[in-house]
Amino acid sequence: MLHDSDMPDEARIRALITAWAAAVHRGDLAGVSADHAQDIVMFDVASPHDGIRGLAAYRAAWPPLFAWQAQGGCFDIESLHIIAGTDVAYAHALVRCATPEELAAHPGLRIRLTFGLRKERGRWLVAHEHHSFPHD
Repeated sequence: MLHDSDMPDEARIRALITAWAAAVHRGDLAGVSADHAQDIVMFDVASPHDGIRGLAAYRAAWPPLFAWQAQGGCFDIESLHIIAGTDVAYAHALVRCATPEELAAHPGLRIRLTFGLRKERGRWLVAHEHHSFPHD
């Protein structure tokens, strides 16, 4: 079995994002904010539209989604693509993020996620997240 530091960067990032999505699904705030930079910037579907800046603000943004999810919403990665350089990387994903009723009415509804990551002292951290729905 490979140690985390022995894994290729793309595999390390895939594991990080997969663990992040599982934490979102569980409503686990510590897991959601793990592996995120102190100076994280997130552009989210919800306000504020000029972004959320800093780890404390990032953590404060999640409880409303957890409450929505507890009422039946899903958060499941459907596709994930990663490009990793030496010390920066990006990833993009499509995620089923809707209630059963929303998915019944719009089966193709997916949220789009983009992650910007940087490596600090050998560890990948999410420095930027962008969440959006297509606008028809």
